[in-house]
Amino acid sequence: MEHTDREDTAETPGGAPGTPRPRRWLKALAVFLLVAIPAGYLYISALQSRDGNGDKQEEHTITGLEEGWPSRLQRRIYEVTVPADAENVAHFETNSWKSSSLFLQFTTTGAKFDQWLNEHGMKPSDLEDGDVTIDEEEAATVGWKFEGKHHWTGTVREEDKPKPNIEVTANLDDPRYPRVFVVSTTSP
Repeated sequence: MEHTDREDTAETPGGAPGTPRPRRWLKALAVFLLVAIPAGYLYISALQSRDGNGDKQEEHTITGLEEGWPSRLQRRIYEVTVPADAENVAHFETNSWKSSSLFLQFTTTGAKFDQWLNEHGMKPSDLEDGDVTIDEEEAATVGWKFEGKHHWTGTVREEDKPKPNIEVTANLDDPRYPRVFVVSTTSP
């Protein structure tokens, strides 16, 4: 018994005689917990975020687009603007692990639409008649329907990551006042 007491109360380096010596397993446990707890929290958070994304998309599909201009931060991140005096402006943002998208729609004049295209690295001559560049899955996210006998035209600006790709589809039934639909998508 005397041997056991001696081991537990041996002098530690820099410590006073009779001070208990820390056990190695206790240090190992402390290090393990310091690493495992934050890692576990991040793992659970990631799973909840991934699971919650489907719910968010479903919820927003029901509610649709939000009226008004996107925030300045959203416009900067997705590198899109809205022409001055545009009407029927609405937007919607989705975020996931793989990519984030800003859905934007507005009505403007033909001249301002041409100017908007130029500001975004595209030209009016890039528009291809009959080309709907926003696919059905993207359109369904916000309830857009690109069907029927309309004068559709579209173009895409593709960029290297992390710059966003911009898909533009416009309804030119009245070329003086095009109805513009935009999806700007950025990936990390």
